[in-house]
Amino acid sequence: MLTLVVAAALVAPTSIYDFKLPNIDGKETSLKKYKGKVILVVNVASKCGLTPQYEGLESVYEANKKKGFVILGFPANNFAGQEPGTNEEIKTFCTGKYNVSFPMFSKISVKGDDEHPLYKWLISQSDRPSDPIEWNFAKFLIGKDGKVIKRFSPQTKPTDASITEAIEAALAAK
Repeated sequence: MLTLVVAAALVAPTSIYDFKLPNIDGKETSLKKYKGKVILVVNVASKCGLTPQYEGLESVYEANKKKGFVILGFPANNFAGQEPGTNEEIKTFCTGKYNVSFPMFSKISVKGDDEHPLYKWLISQSDRPSDPIEWNFAKFLIGKDGKVIKRFSPQTKPTDASITEAIEAALAAK
């Protein structure tokens, strides 16, 4: 029996649903919770020149959540120390300044020696599998099947037509 458990742990993830991470409040959350939804995964930071993208993320979330869309925010302090806060401080900032209502997760690493397995998987499955995360607010669009559709650069605003059209197409897919 132990051998089966060990063997199962070595199976490579096949979709985003294979991951469990603590949410911003520290509660272990299986990403299976979002099965069948179109997901936009974003590594976020509170003290970055791109931080105002929270506003666009929230507006895209609000416009599409009833259609089966969700944004998952993953705070990361990998770039110039731009996310130094605790999970509680990050949550207070996001909800207080930007009225963020989409799910937020505990701070993780998206690059380097301690890169979280979720980000290793997202990058490997993207259209740029050899490019590490370049900065805060990189975006990965995930289809209803839990697979990566497209990776968007940090500079691409959430309300940019390239993202909103990709979301609409993913929502319309069977």
